[in-house]
Amino acid sequence: MRIGFIGLGKLGLPCAVATAAKGHSVVGYDVNPAINSSRHPRELLYTQEADETGKGTIEPMLDSTTIRIVDSLDEVVSHTELIFIAVQTPHQAQYEGHVRIPDTREDFNYDYLVSSVKALSETLERMNESRVVTIISTVLPGTLRKYIFPVLSKNISLCYNPYFIAMGSVVYDFYNPEFILLGHVDDEAEQLVRQFYATITPAEVFSTTLENAEMIKVSYNTYITTKIVMANNIMEMCHNLPNTDVDVVMSALKKGTRRLVSTSYLNGGMGDGGGCHPRDNIAMSWLSNRLGLEHNYYDFIMKKREKQTEFLANLIIQELNKNKSMSICILGTAFKPNTNIETGSPAILLKNLLIEKGYKISTFDPHLEPGKNWTCENNCIYFIGCRHDIFQEYEFNDSCIVIDPHRYITKEKCGNIVRVGVGSTYYK
Repeated sequence: MRIGFIGLGKLGLPCAVATAAKGHSVVGYDVNPAINSSRHPRELLYTQEADETGKGTIEPMLDSTTIRIVDSLDEVVSHTELIFIAVQTPHQAQYEGHVRIPDTREDFNYDYLVSSVKALSETLERMNESRVVTIISTVLPGTLRKYIFPVLSKNISLCYNPYFIAMGSVVYDFYNPEFILLGHVDDEAEQLVRQFYATITPAEVFSTTLENAEMIKVSYNTYITTKIVMANNIMEMCHNLPNTDVDVVMSALKKGTRRLVSTSYLNGGMGDGGGCHPRDNIAMSWLSNRLGLEHNYYDFIMKKREKQTEFLANLIIQELNKNKSMSICILGTAFKPNTNIETGSPAILLKNLLIEKGYKISTFDPHLEPGKNWTCENNCIYFIGCRHDIFQEYEFNDSCIVIDPHRYITKEKCGNIVRVGVGSTYYK
């Protein structure tokens, strides 16, 4: 099929590459002038992104990609029969989860999405062409009818197809989704989208109304936050209860697959982050207030996420109070392991909370500073902010303390470890 992607960011570009790798003819377009026809996807993507197996990287796929980046919507229309819109619907930075939650609540910013749909509509009308268009951007329920329909050309047959994709494994998740969510308006458009996905994955297509699809997408993301908040609350409790171990507790709960759904996101550690989860909870908190709900559930879990990070900050301070000459360094500031994205990072939230309390903090992340060598400093409190695999290879000297909320650094690598969530266990 002839496919177009409008929006070549962290979601659109890897999905475009993955689509081309399945034999489709793909063009991509972005309003950002830095993403133009002179650029190759290799220059624009994090090359350590997982491949279709989830075990390797997409570098070989980038070497053989046939995706063509074009400079105008006219070229997109001329080339395609199906167009995906993957532009951002951002929140302001203070709602991304790396600083304290403000008292105010807001919906997402739909300006980029509205502008893209309007520009494509005008292009189709000027060219007297019609296309099936699928929006994959995250929106709150009711958004498409309120903001998109007023600027939507009659030449567009619309579908809403938000992805359940994690940064760092976009290609793998695109090829291996739990299900494909499709909010549809036009039956013929739905059939074309179904034909496309039949070439990508055998996963089930769950077809429903636009509003249901909008609600399903944000509910999926915010449910993940609920699981992480609960696991981290149990971690905090276990840290203060002798003879308890959060990993043992959670391993038992993970066996409840009949009633507790799945084992994913049930590990005590850092709060969730990234470009979706914190901001989606804040947006749903705004919607809860607008609807006048009796209790704002999303506010609760986001405030608990923040308080759990403050608990970790206080653990650092407790160790520092024992030896005030020690320095503090957060190892790993990416929002999740083995990626280079800091958006919504709970490690950055931790850093900001400590700065707010008057402490000086240094950080190091090998995925954000590739090529920079790490050396262990004397008299330093190291906090493992992100569970990068490489940290297990680091050697910490005896003058250091490692605070490990993931409980994966061994005593062989460091004799002084605070294993968070294990009955206040302190190895020396």
